[in-house]
Order: sequence, then C-alpha cells, then structure tokens
Amino acid sequence: MVELTAEEARKGNIGKMGQCLGELYSALWQETVQLHRRWSEYTELFGSKPSRVELLNSAAGTFFRYVQDGFWDGTLMHIARLTDPPVSAGKTNLTIKSLPELVDAKLKANISQLVEKAVSHAAFARDWRNRVLAHLDLDLALDKSATPLAEASRKQARLAIEAIAAVMNAVEAHYMDSATAYDFGKPLNGAVSLLYVLNDGVHVREEREARLAKGEFSQSDLDSPDL
Repeated sequence: MVELTAEEARKGNIGKMGQCLGELYSALWQETVQLHRRWSEYTELFGSKPSRVELLNSAAGTFFRYVQDGFWDGTLMHIARLTDPPVSAGKTNLTIKSLPELVDAKLKANISQLVEKAVSHAAFARDWRNRVLAHLDLDLALDKSATPLAEASRKQARLAIEAIAAVMNAVEAHYMDSATAYDFGKPLNGAVSLLYVLNDGVHVREEREARLAKGEFSQSDLDSPDL
C-alpha cells in the first residue's frame, strides 16, 4: 500500500472534487485524523482499564490529572471547532458545516442531514467551549448562572467524533469510492508505549524503596540522576 503525502492527497482530492471542495475536504480530513488520534490517546490512558489509571496515579498522579484534563478539554475544543458555523465574528471557519454547499446537488440532502446530526451531538462541547474553555462565564464561575453546563461524558464525545467521521466518509464515498478508518491503528511511541515505561519505572521504584526499608541498599539506590 502506497501512502500519499498530505500534498499529494490534497491534489488527488482536488482532481476528484474540484478546487473548492477538494481543498476544504483535505483540510477537514487532516483535522478529523488529528481529532481521532487525540481521542485514541486519551482513551488509551484514561478510558480503557482501571489498572492503567491506577498506574498513572502511582507514577505521578497530580501531573497526569493535568494531562487528562488537557486531553479532554482539547477534544471538546476540537469537536466544537469542526462543527462551528462557516462564519463567526466576521471570519470564515474550517468546519464540516461548509460541506453541503459545495457537494454535488444530489448529495447535498444526505450531507446536510449528517452534518446536522454531528452538530447536534457536538452541542455539549460547544457549550463547554463557549462558557468554560475559551471563555469563563462569570455567572457560572460565581455559581449564579440559571443555566447549568451541558452534561459532558466520554460517550457523548465518542458519538460526536463518530458523527464527524460519518460526514467525511459520506463525501469520500461519493467522490473517491472509498472510506477512511479514522479509528484504526495506534500511533508509534504513543500512550501505550508510555504505559510500559511507567510500569517498569514504578516497579523499580518499589523495589528500591523495599531495599531502603530493609537497610539493604547500595549507593546507586541513593543517587538521583540529574534529569
């Protein structure tokens, strides 16, 4: 299987879809891939096995709480951006909501329906983006807001991400007679690699602490590397 560079893929998309749609689709494809990779890394660490969360807490619980929050907040921001209006505050946005006006007329109704579904699934992320992540709503911060934040869960995030992918694959199927398995494969040197290193490190630390407790230690147990 020959892998294309981003530029080669963009040119191929333009050849099949035309300039405007091809360019937009190519940029959205890259963003959708990055969204899925972010979500995959997040779920590998924090949404897969309780034992993994226990390992992270054991290794550096405070630090990994910040990592968890960063992954989650970034995911919600990404979902919200990809489902934003085509124009906001007088500036154009890269969003799946621009696709219906650019696709073939016979495809427009289907894409519009899929986009509406994705936007609906992403509504919770937009509420968080608008009132907490990109801005801090004062009434909400002071617990004076009559409107609580939308409920946010991993299930909702997953449904929104899947709905965005469905839009992209509907366009790809029509023009390219293919589809992208956005959730297939794991990145090299990603979250799982980190977990194995952490697991080894925690075991080494526990063994060293056990030796120190028994008074059976060497100088290397006392030396700290200058990291």
